[in-house]
Amino acid sequence: MATNRYETRVRWTGSTGLGWEHYDRTHVATSPGAEQEVRVTTGESKGDPSILNPEELLLMAASSCQMLWFLHLAAKARIDVIEYEDDALALMPTDREPVRITEVELRPRIVVAGEVDPARVEKLANLAHEHCFVANSLTSEMTLTPTVEVRP
Repeated sequence: MATNRYETRVRWTGSTGLGWEHYDRTHVATSPGAEQEVRVTTGESKGDPSILNPEELLLMAASSCQMLWFLHLAAKARIDVIEYEDDALALMPTDREPVRITEVELRPRIVVAGEVDPARVEKLANLAHEHCFVANSLTSEMTLTPTVEVRP
């Protein structure tokens, strides 16, 4: 059976010697072959809000996977997508055990050029969602609510 393999490295240096209140949560994530580093911190109150946290990365991965699949399907269908923007949302209730992201909402705004039926674009967005590897890996409730704009 064919299996894709993904590897990453997370690296942190610092000291927890002064206790939970005083150590830096910022760390770096890389993947072999990729040159860029991603700075990551915690999502709780001790994290720097100007740095990404793992929960945001998970949401970004779901949103990105959805977009990439949609663009693939649209290109094969000869639909001219000229903009795609997703204001995605994830919810993680902290009063339920185990604490986890329970809901993910992808809300892409898709702008297409030419004479295209918006229903056809929405159908491709839903088909892309069915193919999205990341969405298929999550146990969270997933909602896709695309908005389609057609420009002549």
